[in-house]
Parts: sequence; structure tokens; C-alpha cells
Amino acid sequence: MSEKKPSPKPTGNHVSVEMEMSDMVGKPLGGPGTKPATPVRKKSSESMMSDPDVYYSVEDLRSEPPPGEPVSNRIRPMLGQGKHEAGALFFKDGYRRIDYVLAYPVPRRKHPVKVEPKAEDDTSGFHPEGEDQKARRRREFEKNLIEAGLDLERDDETKDHGMCFVRLHAPWKVLSQYAEILKIKMPTKKIYELKEQTGIKAKAYTLWRKIVRPLQPSPIAKQIEKEPFKHISYTFSRDKEHMFLIENRDTFFLPSTRSLIVHEILKRTRYSQKDYAIGITNLIAQGVYTAAYPLHEGEFEGDTNIPANPRQMLFDEWASYSKFVKFQPLNLIRNYFGEKIGMYFAWLGLYTKLLIPSSLVGLIVFLYGVFTMEDNVPSDEVCDAYNTTMCPLCDRECRYWRLSDSCKSARFSHLFDNEVTVFFSIFMSLWATWFLENWKRKQMELNYAWDLSGFEEEEEQPRPEYEARLVKHRIEQADKTGQGSPTGIAEDSGMGEEVKLPKKQTLFAVGVSSVTILTMFTVTLAAVFAVIMYRLSVASALAIYPNSGQIVSGTAVTLNLIVILILDEIYGSVAGFLTNLECPRTESEYEDKLIFKLFLLKFVNSYASIFYVAFFKGRFMGRPGQYIYAAPGLRMEECGPGGCLYELCIQLSIIMAGKQLIQNNVMEIGMPKLKKFLRECTCFGLCKERAERAEDKAGPRDTRWEEDLVLEPFSGLSPEYLEMIIQFGFVTIFVASFPLAPLLALVNNVLEIRLDARKFVQELRRPMAERARDIGIWYNILKGITKISVIVNAFVIAITSNFIPRTVYQYMYSPDGSLHGFIDWSLSTFNVSDFEPGSEPKDNKSLGEFVQLCKYRDFRNEPWEEDPYKYNLAYWHIFAARLGFVICFQNFVIFLRDFIGYIIPDVPKELDDQIKKENKIMMDALIHEENVRQGMEEMEKEPL
Repeated sequence: MSEKKPSPKPTGNHVSVEMEMSDMVGKPLGGPGTKPATPVRKKSSESMMSDPDVYYSVEDLRSEPPPGEPVSNRIRPMLGQGKHEAGALFFKDGYRRIDYVLAYPVPRRKHPVKVEPKAEDDTSGFHPEGEDQKARRRREFEKNLIEAGLDLERDDETKDHGMCFVRLHAPWKVLSQYAEILKIKMPTKKIYELKEQTGIKAKAYTLWRKIVRPLQPSPIAKQIEKEPFKHISYTFSRDKEHMFLIENRDTFFLPSTRSLIVHEILKRTRYSQKDYAIGITNLIAQGVYTAAYPLHEGEFEGDTNIPANPRQMLFDEWASYSKFVKFQPLNLIRNYFGEKIGMYFAWLGLYTKLLIPSSLVGLIVFLYGVFTMEDNVPSDEVCDAYNTTMCPLCDRECRYWRLSDSCKSARFSHLFDNEVTVFFSIFMSLWATWFLENWKRKQMELNYAWDLSGFEEEEEQPRPEYEARLVKHRIEQADKTGQGSPTGIAEDSGMGEEVKLPKKQTLFAVGVSSVTILTMFTVTLAAVFAVIMYRLSVASALAIYPNSGQIVSGTAVTLNLIVILILDEIYGSVAGFLTNLECPRTESEYEDKLIFKLFLLKFVNSYASIFYVAFFKGRFMGRPGQYIYAAPGLRMEECGPGGCLYELCIQLSIIMAGKQLIQNNVMEIGMPKLKKFLRECTCFGLCKERAERAEDKAGPRDTRWEEDLVLEPFSGLSPEYLEMIIQFGFVTIFVASFPLAPLLALVNNVLEIRLDARKFVQELRRPMAERARDIGIWYNILKGITKISVIVNAFVIAITSNFIPRTVYQYMYSPDGSLHGFIDWSLSTFNVSDFEPGSEPKDNKSLGEFVQLCKYRDFRNEPWEEDPYKYNLAYWHIFAARLGFVICFQNFVIFLRDFIGYIIPDVPKELDDQIKKENKIMMDALIHEENVRQGMEEMEKEPL
């Protein structure tokens, strides 16, 4: 047996999370009870450069099985491998699991690449480079990964061209070291019994669990501990390894946790001695590697005769359309994809579940309008107004018309503009607060169940783009002054003070972003104005045809939807470009700024036309004889015969349904499949290799890492959150005009969850498991939308609907306290002789008689009164009532909202008591262990 070599000194090739990590790198890993490290078989850097295709691990490679042991026994047992062999997720030795894969292309060449030495102070790291430079950086990076403790297995580069893969494995010593540094909580051997609750509340909860039991996922997919016992989790420590529930070191850490640890190593490992030459993200940005990703757990469809792997369980229990009524297996999602993605689907599931009561209430409001439609007094008066002549809706071409012609529109508008509209608006404002308070409670429960209570965000490393721009700035400064060396970022930076980009560059980028965003707002308003002009011109051209108004409105809304979808895609690219221009320092800063820009641009784009119909259409049109014109011959449009709320309902329903159907569903299904097809045909010869293997049925099949490479890379959760946030705005902000919006959102979300599930399981590469305690900046955006919804709904009821005019008439002007006579009271009279020259209708006898007086919707004096066409007293009464309603509505809803937030605690009392009990039990166990350790030390000190 060879003699154990001394521990090497820290090499400086690995950047630490904290000081402890830097002390551990290069030192013997492991804690008490760990086995001695196997002698290291590794070559020098020079020999590795000369023989780059041979890699050695920090542990011995068991290239041959032990005597008498068949190779098949060396494969670790796995659950359901589908069409792959059991070793698909392991090294060739069958023992070491593949935790991460690096991929890079081998270019077509006639001769092997010869790597020449190059000075370390070369500053061309951020310029286009040859393949020799990329190969050199790969060798250096992979050598440092080995020194950091990882095991590597790579393909041979002797093939003509195609993709090469480097497979990474983290041994136990690395996993335990980083689990301690990252403060990952793991289950201990300490268990305690969960006492059953008693009382009415407990009985109600038990009854509810029995009711929803058919909706729960299968027991194996739920992945929860059997009650009434629970293992207490504690931050992993190598010194206290014996306290943890380690039945098998190979399976103690979940695959998602293993990939997280390897990713932490990858993003902090150097590939050069330069300060900025750190991390896999830099290498991918420079084209040294094409991709870095963890592997999926086998196929998502497999043999039903063997146990399913986690990916197949997700596909069967979560992504299947037949399970759309069942709850999501959140624990399985979290274990497979990590806490951040699990938190998103938990939020989406709670949002969808709470849409059920709001959908029922909205449906009741709608049905109330249906059942009272025939008994509505104002609608009856409109339908019976055969002798009421209305003024034309446009100049010259439009004719006089009877008020009874708008009977259908008046009936339809009653569906959404009735007595219970105010109640539903108040209900939805309180519902939004109730949803946010329930999410805070759910979030705390998930933090406890997923062992995130002690998790804190660590300081992030700078983004590669930030480092590149910083190096470029240093080079430019060195060229100007002729002093200093640009090779180090932290050089001459004082006592460890971090060097940052000059504020001049940052302020310039922020200024450009602000101006560009304002310009995009102008583009959105211009698009809305263009649709208005289309509506005005087409309405004028088709005025002589009956029912032309419905055709114009329908085509205009459809055109507006198309413009919104196109601008959404453009604004997504603009937001990314502006965020890259600002060059935020860390990934979190980058994500927050990108989210803020995306939300601003898409919010304005989605709601601009709706705000126009709600608050501006028909408000600035003037009056007959004194109209305001948008263009010569095209006067500002007024609301249709059914009123502005009717048009707002049509606009909102078409845009909401169109965005959800086309953008959220069709695009989510089609685009990943299209990108996967294109990637298969452009993957540096991989497509050809796979096709050749497919033809040779007896030959080897595609490996797991090859199949995962052609999948769509995971691009973050921002698009998923954003589409739901926009929908949340449709549900809350304008819900007074469209009570069926929650029901439409509910139907969409039930399908959306399954579509997202299929996309994550089937179409995307497995994302790196990230930890997160909450949904981040999205919660603040939701709170902002909730506050905006109170204000907007107050103004929709006060200004857009006829609720306030009806109320004022009923309690101030009606002789019998009813709505009889309301329609005639709400119309003003115009003398047709007062039309401006050239604006009067061509045919004054279109109704069979000569018209002298016509009616229009407004509260003005009659032509024969002292001040003709001036606002009358009723207008000012209604104006005061509207202002008073807005103030009272907002304050009343805000009071109730704050009251709900006060009475609902953020942490459930039972959970708070359980956390305190666990902490006490764990503290007692630690104190007992410390006392035993001190007693043993004292016994060793006593003389025999």
C-alpha cells in the first residue's frame, strides 16, 4: 500500500464563498469518522497539457471491478431507467454519479490542436480567440476543478468534429464540505412525535382533508414523512456527522443538492491567474464551453413494469392533463428542480386555488345580470324609445337614429353594469389582499417544510459582462495614463476595496434606458392612436351600412390585440438590451432591473388601450355643433349606444382571452419544440452522430447528456411570473367592467400549470437547483397592483359606469324614488340648426320626417334656455357624487384591507409553536452532546 502524501497547500485557483472556503481548498476534506483519502493519482500540469485526453481524479479510478464481482453489480441501483441502461447517470466505473455536464464543440480540423504556452498577463481574454486559446483555458479550468476535489470523466477529442462532454462528480468529502459552508439543512436522527390537535378547528381540518383526499397526488409523489413522527433538520456539520440520518452517503444528498454544490464550485473556479478569470459563466460567455447543465433523471416515459424515476413521476403526476383537478406534488417538484422553481409553482397553485371563490362570486354577479335583464327599468326605457331621435355619430355620412336601435346593447351592458357591481369591486379588492396574506402564510410553511428557515442570500460574484467591461475600462485608463497594469481588477484598490465601474458610465446607461423607455411608452400611445384613427376612418366609410359599428369594433379590437402581441416581443428584446447596457454587477441586480423594465413596458402595452376606453373615450369629444376633431373630418369618437362600460368589457375580454390563448399557451407549446428542432440540426454535428446511431439499431444509443443538450436551455422564471402578473392585473384592476375575468383566469391557469409542467419536464434542460425563501420582487409588484386596483375600480364605477348618475337621479330627482324617467333625464336636446356648416347629415329625412331636434348623452341646458348647451345643475351634482364616491370607496376598501392584513398572522400559530419546539429539542441534543464530549476529554486527562 502506498504511503499517504502530505496535504497540498492552497493553490489559489478557487475563489471562496467566505474565508472558511478559502482555507479548506486544497486541504484534506472530511470530518470525524471519515475514511482516509485514497492516494491521489494525478499528473503534473505539463504532462496534462501534452496528454490532454487523460484525466485523473483526486480519488483512485476503479477501472476494473473487484475479483469475482461482475460489472453489472457496479451500477448503483436506480428507480426506473426507461429506455436507458442503469448506468446512464454514472461514470463508466458504475460507481460515481454524474452531477454536472460540460459541453463544448470540436471544430472540423485536419490536424490535432496543438496548445502552445501563453503568458498569463495577456489581456486578450475578452476578444475573439482561436481554438488553441479555448483549449488552454479548458485544460486549466478542469485541472483546477480536480484540485478543488471534483472527479472528471471526458470524451476523447480525436474525432473529426462534433460535441465533447466533460462529466463531473462530487465525492462525499466535497459534498459535506460545501453543505457545511452553504449552511444546507439536512435531516438528523432526532425525531419527535407530532401530537394530534383537538377541538373544533382540528375536527374541521380533518374533515377537509378527507374531502380533498381524492385530489391529492399519489403517496409516492407527495414525498412526505409518515405522521405522526418527524425528523428534525439541522444545518449540516462534518463535526456532528454522526447526528445526521445518513443511511447511505451516495443518496444522503438529493441530486438537486449535489448539482447545486457542483455549480457553486464551477462558478468560483479560476481558469487563469487573472483576477477576472473566474467561473463557468465567463467560459460560456467566451465560447470555451457551449453549455453546463445537470442531467435529467432518465426518460420521462418509461416501462410501467418497473418503478418510475423522479422525472417520470413528475410527468405522470404533474404534467399529465388527466390530473388537472389534482393538487401539485410540490415536494417532488422542489426535490427535482430546487426551491426557487418549487416556490413559483406553489405560488401559482395557491393563486389558482383562490381564484375559485372569486370566479364563483363573479359568475353569480353575471347571472344576476342575466336574470334581471328583462326587469331593468333603464333598459326597458331604451327599448321603448321609438320616438326618441338621436344625433348622428359622425359628420355628413352618419344618419339620425332611434334610441330604441340600441336596445340589445343596453340589455347587454346591464350584465356588467348593475347594482352588485360595486359589491363585486369591493370583494375583489379584499380578495387580492386575502390572497397576498395567504401567500405569506404559505411561504412560511414552505420555508419550514423545505428547511429554508436559516437560509440567507450570500454575496454574489460579479457577472462576466460586468467584469469584462471593468477590465476594458482598466485597459483604457492604463493606455491613457501609461501607468499601471490592466491585468488585475483589484490591483491598487486600497485595503480590499472593490473596484467598480465609474459613475459616469453608469449614469449615462441609466439615462439612455430612461429615455428609451419613455420613447417606448410613446410608441405604445402612438399604436393606440393609430387604432383609434383606424376605427374613426372605417366607421366613417361604413356609416351607410347597417350594423357597421359591430364590424368596426371587432376588427379594431383584434388589430389592437395583434399590435399588443407584436410589441410585447419587441419590448422583451428592448428590456434585455437596456439592462445589458446598464451592465448590473450581480445576477440578482440584473434580474431585478430586467423584471422592472419588462413589467413597465408590458404593463403599459397591455393596458394602454383599456385605460383609453375606460377614462378617455367619449370624455373629450365636445358636443353637437362644437365637436373636437382628431383629424380633418374625423371627430373624436364617442362611446357606442351601449355606453363606455359595454365597450370596455368587450375590449378587456378579447385582449385577455387572446393574450392567454396565443401568447401564454400556443407560444409555450410551439416555441420550445421549434427551438429544439433547430438545435438538433445545428448542434455541431451532434445531429448527424445521433442520426447515424439511430440507423444502427444494434449500436449504442444516445446518451443522457446528448439528449439533454438538444433541449431548450432554462432562461429563468421571469417570463412565467410576468404573464401571471399581467393576468392578475386583468383580474383585479378592471374587474368592475368584466366580472367573468376571474373565471377566465381560472380556466387558463388550470391549463397553464400542466403546460408549464410539460415544458419543464419534457422540453427544457434540467435547471440548476436554486434556493429561495420567497418570490422576490414579484411580491412587491403584486402589492402595487393591488393598490392600483382599488383606485382604478373606484374611478371605473364613478366615471365609466352609470352607477352614480342612476343613484343621483333615484335619490335626488326621481319623483317616486325609482328609475322611471332616468333615460330621458340623462339626455340633452340639440337644435339641428346649430350644426357647424359642413358637419350636418346629408339626409335630414332618413327617419321619414324632417328632424329639427335630436338627443345626445350629456347633462347640458336645453337650446331654448338662457345659457344653451352649458352644463346644468345635474352635471355638477353628479360630479360631486363621483368625487365623493371615489374618496369613500378608496378609504373604506383600504380600511378593510388593512384590517384583513392585521387579523391574519404571517406565521400560523401552530407552525410557530412547532418551530419553537424543534429548536428546543435540537438545542437540548447539542448541549447533551457537548457535555458528553467534555466528559470524555476530562476522562482522558485523568491519570490511570
